[in-house]
Amino acid sequence: MSQGRFRRVAWATLAVTLGVILWGAYVRATSSGAGCGSHWPTCNGEVIPRAPTVKTLIEFTHRVTSGIAFLLTLLQLVWAFRAFPRRHAVRFGAAWSMFFMVTEAAVGAGIVLFERVAGDASIARGYWMSAHLINTFLLVASMTLTVLWASGGPLPRRGSSGTPTYVLGGGLLGVLLVGVTGAIAALGDTLFPAKTLSEGLAADVSQAAHVFVQLRVYHPIVAGVVAAYLLFATGFVASQRPSLLKHARLLSALVIVQIGAGFLNLFLLAPVAMQLVHLLLADLVWMALVVLTAWSLGEAPASASSEASGSTTPLPWYGAPDEFARPKETPPR
Repeated sequence: MSQGRFRRVAWATLAVTLGVILWGAYVRATSSGAGCGSHWPTCNGEVIPRAPTVKTLIEFTHRVTSGIAFLLTLLQLVWAFRAFPRRHAVRFGAAWSMFFMVTEAAVGAGIVLFERVAGDASIARGYWMSAHLINTFLLVASMTLTVLWASGGPLPRRGSSGTPTYVLGGGLLGVLLVGVTGAIAALGDTLFPAKTLSEGLAADVSQAAHVFVQLRVYHPIVAGVVAAYLLFATGFVASQRPSLLKHARLLSALVIVQIGAGFLNLFLLAPVAMQLVHLLLADLVWMALVVLTAWSLGEAPASASSEASGSTTPLPWYGAPDEFARPKETPPR
């Protein structure tokens, strides 16, 4: 099991998982979550549903593809432990990917078994959706880091967690908050669709509207604030670490495109296709932010490098084993 082939497996695992996430959003947007009833892991009590309805096929397809993603994540974990040395960062990323894949399946099963699907408008469903969203983002982050580290990306180093990293850390928390408010807004759009934009805006501020509808108004506000913060953060990081300019520009571009997609989704009254595009862009923004943060951790500041025993070689990250840093050159004998 070579490290080169592992990279292909890691990329495939991430790509399939993103596809499963988008299909899961399609399940929610089409109210197909109850397509297999309150049964899990079987579908309406059967391994393979007979005479399925369209909604049953949609939900069953989501379960099958989720199973494929689970098996790929398991393969990635086993391969990582076979191809990389003990305590290597890739092992770390693959292990966390497996952990969050298991919790993802558990949350998904809970949503089905407790019937937090289809037309359920309970407050509990909002909590389940929020937990599902956060877990999904953590899963994607773990897989993204696994791909990055396996592809020769930066490994955490001592003295690299300066101000830029802390600024980006605030961005990570902000994007999670935007994701949660977005999940609630999408749920409100699915359960209580508006026929016109004016009708939807009026419902957002109506005291008689359902709480999911009233909460929709917070998503664009939070998204706007976090987007402004991310644009500031990318500019600040690029000024402090010029070598990260390319990654910072990519994140800035994705943020701007995502804001545009958000407005389009609002004006078009959240059609299913636009919801999927909006979610995909959210995942890409999250992945780009995770990568930029990883690069900020993997590049030691010039001052830290020069002060480290008179050497310019970045040192291992605090508390991490030596394998987390790049191998040191062995002097010739």
